[in-house]
Amino acid sequence: MTDERTLAPALRRRRSRPSRGLARWGAGVLGILAVVIMWELVKLLVPADGLVLFGVRVLPRTSDLAMPHVWDMLTRLLAPVTAAEGARPLWLEVAAAAALTLGIAAAGWLIALVVGVALALAMQRWRIAEWSLLPWIVLSQTIPLIAFAPVVRSWGSRVEIGSFEWQDWMSVALIASYLAFFPIAVGALRGLQSPDTIHVELMHSYAAGWWTTLIRLRLPAAVPYLLPALRLGAANAVIGAVVAEVSTGLQGGIGRILIQYAGQASGDPAKAWGPIFGAVVLGLVAAGSIAVLGALLGRYRRVEVNA
Repeated sequence: MTDERTLAPALRRRRSRPSRGLARWGAGVLGILAVVIMWELVKLLVPADGLVLFGVRVLPRTSDLAMPHVWDMLTRLLAPVTAAEGARPLWLEVAAAAALTLGIAAAGWLIALVVGVALALAMQRWRIAEWSLLPWIVLSQTIPLIAFAPVVRSWGSRVEIGSFEWQDWMSVALIASYLAFFPIAVGALRGLQSPDTIHVELMHSYAAGWWTTLIRLRLPAAVPYLLPALRLGAANAVIGAVVAEVSTGLQGGIGRILIQYAGQASGDPAKAWGPIFGAVVLGLVAAGSIAVLGALLGRYRRVEVNA
């Protein structure tokens, strides 16, 4: 006969999942409302030219040129991009640019996933690989991305393999992967090393080799560590793609129209915020896709149950 006390915690967890989901969505909506209210309060209370103390600006300018009202920015999203007849609305232009950047960031994230997990497997398998590779992996993140991007594009333009021709978007994807592989490699390594010694020794007592131990023990144990790393890697891939688009001059992406619309801010300040909203939504979509993956792998998450 099944003990009711054993089943009770599991039943409580199942019943609390919908409420936790609603609470998270509610917290997110409240956070957005709080930002909107704070924005309007600052615009209302701070002088239009900001506040300067002893020659140092301590509060920003709040004029309509520097800080448009939230409703002006939202209304501008529905208006045409330009006054030309047949011009698309701003939100559609931003959505098309964000879709291009998302595709490039996804390609970079996949490259980072393969490279990061491969490095983590090598470092877990051979201790000397961890000693030699991990410092260089950490050091790689100190290179300024905005200076590194033109170099990658220059190298890529010289690649000639038969009829293969290097495309500009490939340089952007490579730069995005460079920024994304670090958290994936470190998170995967931490997860692969997370099984307790007693569990590893148990696998050894069964004469299980490294590959069987990896599949049966280390990879399932690494999931709780890998999911946050994948989410951070996705966000880094989006940031890397946007910055690389600006540095390499790739047309059509969200990074390029950020620069383009920023140059028009003096005559149309609300327009410049359109691609900024697009970049925010782009990051949310990237993180949300990893949340879907986390839901599929929810059985591997560690949950502590208090009796």
